[in-house]
Amino acid sequence: MKTCFITNSLTGMGLKDIAVIADWAADNGFDALEIGPGIPIDEKTFDAVLSKGKVRFSAFIFCRNFLSEKQEEAESFRASLLERIRWAKKFGIDKVICSTGIEGASFSREHPAGYHGEASLDAVGELFKGFAEEAEKNGVRLCFENCPLMGNIATSPWIWDMLFEKIGSAQVGLVYDPSHLVWQFIEPYDLILRYRDRIFHVHGKDCEVDMQSLKRVGILQHFSREKDSFNAPHGNEKNLWWRYRLPGLGDLDWSKIVSRLYEIDYTGVISIEHEDPVWSGSEDKVKAGLLLAKKHIGQYL
Repeated sequence: MKTCFITNSLTGMGLKDIAVIADWAADNGFDALEIGPGIPIDEKTFDAVLSKGKVRFSAFIFCRNFLSEKQEEAESFRASLLERIRWAKKFGIDKVICSTGIEGASFSREHPAGYHGEASLDAVGELFKGFAEEAEKNGVRLCFENCPLMGNIATSPWIWDMLFEKIGSAQVGLVYDPSHLVWQFIEPYDLILRYRDRIFHVHGKDCEVDMQSLKRVGILQHFSREKDSFNAPHGNEKNLWWRYRLPGLGDLDWSKIVSRLYEIDYTGVISIEHEDPVWSGSEDKVKAGLLLAKKHIGQYL
């Protein structure tokens, strides 16, 4: 296993030149880059970066609501995902990471807490049968993010099983991101063994739960615009009882995660997804955070 990182944390700081990012990554011992939507796909530029042989591209990531009720928006998102599936083959990328999309029917007052991901299952299944066919033509595997905070229903093992059955394609699997499991109170370690055949990619991100705040606000309330103890990268909102952290700074045991990955013979990358508010705010702090995460994970590889 090797370490890489998602470009999002640097593009968020205004650094969008993939050549500059790649040089910094190589100089600091990263094996690859996961290309986020903030990096323009330019064939000449990408070829120039890859021809240096310093870093490779591990995946494209493009998470959007492909089932948006705004038809023009949904069509644009779907076209962009298909574009990445087709470009991937050209650049030696064998994985494209995405969300599932989610219908408005999943948000209803008829359901407890106003959310019911299963209501979008049929629509997601039909949509991704087509995406899976295109992925197979291009030798690409699709990896569902398990983040609940975007247009996505692939958030738990319970619904993973339904999705895989509904889509019916071995081309579709998971990005295993244990950080999202922490704040959902889902067991993050043994699932690696259970889903060994579906884990195509791994995100290196941690999560910290503030149990005292949780006791005060409860699991249903996540964000507030009021001043609170946990800052989170969600616009002007404040996270009330949990926040994403770099590996080693949250509640996860990365020695156990890496051990489980070795147990299933995972040979891909652990791609650091830097959304830690403590190590954000400037390009220098983001880069320092990436190196901190690399050092923590690297001791177990």
